[in-house]
Amino acid sequence: MSDMQELMELVVRFTEERDWDQFHSPANLAKSIAIEAGELLECYQWDDSADQKAVEEELADVLNYCLLLADKLGVDPAEIVKKKLAVNAKKYPVEKSRGRSTKYDKL
Repeated sequence: MSDMQELMELVVRFTEERDWDQFHSPANLAKSIAIEAGELLECYQWDDSADQKAVEEELADVLNYCLLLADKLGVDPAEIVKKKLAVNAKKYPVEKSRGRSTKYDKL
């Protein structure tokens, strides 16, 4: 079992033990990801320094909801990240994008 699968099982089990799955439609999980991402961003609201513990807690919340959404959709998070990296590698070839933040259609 991979670390990712084990992590997903832990998050799903935590949710099942509390009977929270009933609240976890894909739409609700996507909203929760956005909400928690906003809370993560809030850690950096006024400057680039942030309380490390607060950042870790908010990042964990984002990841938890991402894993729950992946489980709900029946997708393997590691696989979809690998697929997206392959797509991005074509959009952002190293020789054109290294050290640049330019969007792919402007490279």
